[in-house]
Amino acid sequence: MPDQARSRRVLPWLLLAGAVTLLDQWTKALVVAHLSDGGAIAYNPIFSLVLAYNPGAAFSFLAGAGGWQRSLFIVIALVAVIAIAVLLWRAREDSLFCASLAFILGGALGNLLDRIRIGEVVDFLLFHYQAWAFPAFNLADSAITLGAALLIYDSLRGRTDERRDDEQRAHEHRAGAVGRDAPAGTPDSSNLSER
Repeated sequence: MPDQARSRRVLPWLLLAGAVTLLDQWTKALVVAHLSDGGAIAYNPIFSLVLAYNPGAAFSFLAGAGGWQRSLFIVIALVAVIAIAVLLWRAREDSLFCASLAFILGGALGNLLDRIRIGEVVDFLLFHYQAWAFPAFNLADSAITLGAALLIYDSLRGRTDERRDDEQRAHEHRAGAVGRDAPAGTPDSSNLSER
């Protein structure tokens, strides 16, 4: 595929990734502007907006590591962003696969920008019930999770399609074999539908 055609095919997915990144950064800026660190606005018994800074990874993994993890997570995110961009560039015209990558790319860029600018990620969505609380997260995390779920669905869908194609080929092979093995003057399965 010529590079110009490929660029046109990839552009909408890069725009989607950019929109996810911008929306993530905008919502984080709103929360930072309206809440103090550790502040919360409870909307109902199960959902609150909070302002939490996470120097670690998902579920605050390595949050208390002393600062060295910032560089590690920046490098990991940069590698992931480059790898995803290459996958998008090389991908066929599979919309679900490309959308999945775009959501993951946009989320990774959103959290990467936080790490570069302030050294930690701004989290603000908190789901809870009584004493239980799911760790706070942000739109970038949500986009990454959505993208991963779509990738899993796409891979399962691909296996189902491949299995269906294999079954169709096997059926056609059996039908052809029945027609070849039938004695002269005996109708084969392909002729039965015409009668």
